[in-house]
Amino acid sequence: MSTPNVTTSQREQYFRTDHLKTNLGRRTARGGVVAIVSQGLKFVFTIGATSIMARLLTPADYGLVGMVAFVTGFVSMYKDLGLSTATIQKSEISSEQISTLFWVNILLSLSITLFTVAIAPLVAWFYKEPQLISITMVTALGFVISGLAVQHEALLRRQMRYFALASISLASMAMGYAVGIFFAWRGFRYWALVLSQLGVATTTTLLTVIFCRWMPGLPRRNTGVRSMIRFGGNLTGFTTINYFSRNLDNLLIGRVWGAQQLGLYTRAYQLMGLPIEQINEPLSSVALPSLSRLTESPESYRRAYLRMLEKIALLTMPGVVLMIATSDWIIRIVLGPQWTGTTRIFVLLGITGLFQPIANTTGWLLISQGRTNHLLKWGFMSGPLIMGAIVVGLPWGAVGVAASYAFARVCIVDPLLYWYVGRSGPVRTSDFYKTIAPFVLAAVCALLAALAFRRWSSIDSGIWTILICGIIIAATMFLVLAILPAGRKALYDVKSSSLLLFSKGRAPVES
Repeated sequence: MSTPNVTTSQREQYFRTDHLKTNLGRRTARGGVVAIVSQGLKFVFTIGATSIMARLLTPADYGLVGMVAFVTGFVSMYKDLGLSTATIQKSEISSEQISTLFWVNILLSLSITLFTVAIAPLVAWFYKEPQLISITMVTALGFVISGLAVQHEALLRRQMRYFALASISLASMAMGYAVGIFFAWRGFRYWALVLSQLGVATTTTLLTVIFCRWMPGLPRRNTGVRSMIRFGGNLTGFTTINYFSRNLDNLLIGRVWGAQQLGLYTRAYQLMGLPIEQINEPLSSVALPSLSRLTESPESYRRAYLRMLEKIALLTMPGVVLMIATSDWIIRIVLGPQWTGTTRIFVLLGITGLFQPIANTTGWLLISQGRTNHLLKWGFMSGPLIMGAIVVGLPWGAVGVAASYAFARVCIVDPLLYWYVGRSGPVRTSDFYKTIAPFVLAAVCALLAALAFRRWSSIDSGIWTILICGIIIAATMFLVLAILPAGRKALYDVKSSSLLLFSKGRAPVES
């Protein structure tokens, strides 16, 4: 086969999106199902692996890796520079453009690896923990590894190849946990966590390149990537500010209170984030390319987003309510008795967890509409508010930080976010409140019902009692939603979406 034919085939397979629009509704629905099932399996893996590793490692081990994670997590944003999102969002792209972006990502990955290695002694000095030098240097290797597959993964997402993405994610997680558990069992302490991360990065890169057979060419000038770099630059600017505001708690708790307190805080944060990640992360991978294809039809765009928002609330709120109501039981069962100090932190973070998935979806709107300049401005507005709340709570340790952060998010930052995003575009501010109101009411009623069960029952804590609380919460939420007109409409839409998923006819684009 000649080179021109190969190039044409690649362009047809990885760059055009016309064929996706003809059946976007059912494709999105099926993609959501694949992603959620995948996340469900990942949730099971994570709970099992976390339970094992939490008994093999100590809070101090997690705290040391958490200290390095603040630095490595920050610099890792620059291996991408938002260019993968630009690849997904842009209506038309070419192989020459993506080849150029591929080499830009490689250069960025190498640069931040060298930078991270160079600042490793500074990280150890800041935290007063000498072992952080070697931890930081080894962790930095993951940047080069993962940078090789940034554009390959973006092309898979652009083409909505959700089964391939789910398979890669599951296999990578399984490999990472297998590596981590093995080395933790062999007594490698915090190195088990570091090697686990490298196992995930290596497996992800290898499988992504296998599934996406696109081969990059040499970089070229004048390929039209400047607008994509500007798009990604705004996105990276917001991500930078957001990263500091979301991770300043780890930095300051580790600096002021030490590895023990930070280990308790990070475990509570990770465990509370699990049910949110299982829903929001896969739906994000489906929502962004889907909404990007609907930007020329504002009303269809609005309906599609609000239907996604309903499902986000319906799927995440019951799980978060369950974790709040049974926090002490979950901590004891999943992490073990040495982690009981995380219970109050866990509950406080759970309050933000009820609304965090809703707030996360606003990024879909700004990115899919090409409003990354608005996203950057929002970062400058919200960042100081969140960071100020963290500083205010710091004198009272990890519990104080969690309480102050929860208040700032729920009472100040999130309402301001809905106003800011709804000022322009197809989705207005009132749409957020009208859509989530019945779910918030149902969640509050479900939490009260679960707490009442705990107060007046004499059943001992255990997996079965958590399951009973889960049934009570699900039944209460269903009952409240069934009573409310907006709730009934949302439940009916879930039923309609299920029928659409398995129907043989074509789905309309606006669905």
